[in-house]
Amino acid sequence: MFLRSRPGYAVAVMALILVAASAGAQRGENCDSVEAYRQARAETAHRQRRVIFNNDGDDHLLADEVSREAFLAKRTTPLLGSHVDTISYCTSRPFGAFLHRTEIGDIITQSEPFRGKPTNVVEHFLERDTDPLQVMTEFCHENGLEIFWSMRMNDTHDASYPAEAQHPYWSSFKQQHPELLFGTREDRPEFGNWSAVDYASPIVRDFLFEAFREVCKGYDVDGVEMDFFRHLVFFRTVAEGGQATDEERAMMTDLVRRIREMTETVGMERGRPILLTMRVPDSVPFCRAIGLDIEGWLEDELIDVLVAAGDFRLNPWEYSVQLAETHGVPVYADLDPAIRRGLQGPFDRNSIEAHRARALNAWRAGVDGIYLFNHFNPHAPWWRELGEPATMRSLDQLYFVSAMGGAGYLLPERALSSGGDYWGLPILHPTSPMLFTREESLELPLRVGAEPVDGAQTTLHLLINQPQPPAVTLNGVTLEGEAGADGWSAYAVPAGGVRAGENEVAVTATGGLEQDAEWDVVYECDTDPPVPWGAPPRQGCEATMQDDALLIADRATERGSYLYYVYPWAADPERTVVAELRVRVVSGRSGIIVSNGVAEEEIHLHTDRVTALHADIEHVMDTTDAFHTYRVEIAGEDIRVYVDDVLALDGSGTLTHPAHAGRNRLYFGASSSPSTGAALWESVRLRTGGAAILYDLLLEIDCPEDVNQ
Repeated sequence: MFLRSRPGYAVAVMALILVAASAGAQRGENCDSVEAYRQARAETAHRQRRVIFNNDGDDHLLADEVSREAFLAKRTTPLLGSHVDTISYCTSRPFGAFLHRTEIGDIITQSEPFRGKPTNVVEHFLERDTDPLQVMTEFCHENGLEIFWSMRMNDTHDASYPAEAQHPYWSSFKQQHPELLFGTREDRPEFGNWSAVDYASPIVRDFLFEAFREVCKGYDVDGVEMDFFRHLVFFRTVAEGGQATDEERAMMTDLVRRIREMTETVGMERGRPILLTMRVPDSVPFCRAIGLDIEGWLEDELIDVLVAAGDFRLNPWEYSVQLAETHGVPVYADLDPAIRRGLQGPFDRNSIEAHRARALNAWRAGVDGIYLFNHFNPHAPWWRELGEPATMRSLDQLYFVSAMGGAGYLLPERALSSGGDYWGLPILHPTSPMLFTREESLELPLRVGAEPVDGAQTTLHLLINQPQPPAVTLNGVTLEGEAGADGWSAYAVPAGGVRAGENEVAVTATGGLEQDAEWDVVYECDTDPPVPWGAPPRQGCEATMQDDALLIADRATERGSYLYYVYPWAADPERTVVAELRVRVVSGRSGIIVSNGVAEEEIHLHTDRVTALHADIEHVMDTTDAFHTYRVEIAGEDIRVYVDDVLALDGSGTLTHPAHAGRNRLYFGASSSPSTGAALWESVRLRTGGAAILYDLLLEIDCPEDVNQ
């Protein structure tokens, strides 16, 4: 599975170390004293970097030609001449596995386990006494680019392997030390993934230190990065629902200090600084809660470059800028792609227009540059635009209240029991809407990175659950709106109506729904549902039209095989909310899940009974003989299920199971990972309690073509 060692390997590593040291000396600074070294390091840390590209290293998998040229062409060579000044290259995989030559951990050389059956270039390179990290380092220095090595501090992409087969990234370290993991595939922790390692163990910390030292001594990198965002749980204390202790934070600080001192020693030996970069969440208290004392590290001058945010962002960019400026280090805004779910519709959070807006907001706040993670197409336009704010200002932009959304896989709530308490920004997304009472105003901040250029057409768009446009003001000025398709309304913004920085939007749902309408939402299951409905595709599942109904079937049992349609109904826990569904079960098990942000319940439709999972009650019946009407009513701690208008499940006082990650949605669909099932769905009707629900709000700036030329 892995290449552990081979004849002459240690000699090859030593030769590589000597070559790296020689190259560093030839390109080095005058670092003949600690003071001179630290001065050179500070100057290097503050050099201009318009865009830093984090390459996760998956370019080691090639579909066609296997060569150095093909490897570089996949993600790197096309970046020449772009705004990318630095590449942060990741050859680390889940703890203990690497894509570079190592005597510390395992080298991943196999190809077969990967999807699509690509060829792993690592073995090809090893036969030529090189590896992906050395090739990338040489390429960067040949072309005037800076190169960092990125270490994922607790990557858990190996957590999904099936019981009968090991994941291709499963390392010897984890095989030998199962007691250092947070759990097992069958016994998972409350937070984080079971395959994460516990940094409370000195075995883990010592291994990681040696991995960093091996890279610093063996490769001519300009810096090393501690990527704490992949993934966020580092201590079993946190995984079990607590917060990191002072002792645990001290353990992590000691590791950071050891790595810092090592980079200084090795850097002075080679005559050129090695920078230490951190990629961390953008909240000092959140980081402290998970075991990272980033403020203390900054005070002790252990960090050279700070990368803020990632899969989620907790605060305005000004928060991170002020933190970095206070301690004299540069800060980079991490612009990860927006979440994949709930992105259908006319406005794309992952478009170049949205990326320009996010980058302009960050530049305006005072960041030193842009950092891109999980962006791998070297021909994408952002590589040649996001590093120059002046150019982007004259190009089209899309500003969302929440650029990332709030329903991603990696959220603060999934890493920490109190993670939701650290949000310092509003969360508004089709999968995470906002509920407000009719006749009252919902006030939202909308940050804009630059005033629109002369002649630009500026439009405010919003998605709400009412047929006519609500009343909207922007910075106190009333806007005129027109209803569009699928619930979207558009409001023309007059010239001068938008300012750079924070803008205030107020939305008032004055009209409400039709007074005689029995249902707020009706889906007849005859076409794909519009936004804000969502249905992420799942392997081994299908959703097709059959007999004038929607067949949803889960035919697989591997992890992640289930398919549910989702509606973010933003239910008020104190109001009565109703879901009525017409269903005929075909086989196995299907289900309806209701949650109100506080509690949730799963209604399972078996072929011979209906059950409420958490209430532990059931009603025996034949669910396959015909279409039946299932009406689920929830209010406070009460849940009742009626079948064809007859009370079947009385769960009064049982709606107390906590809503997972605070979710507030209706789900209907097929089965779960270990089970299979299929059902025909004829209609879904929802009554959300009469409240207004805002699903999305954004500002579109359409610049005139002559400005763009």
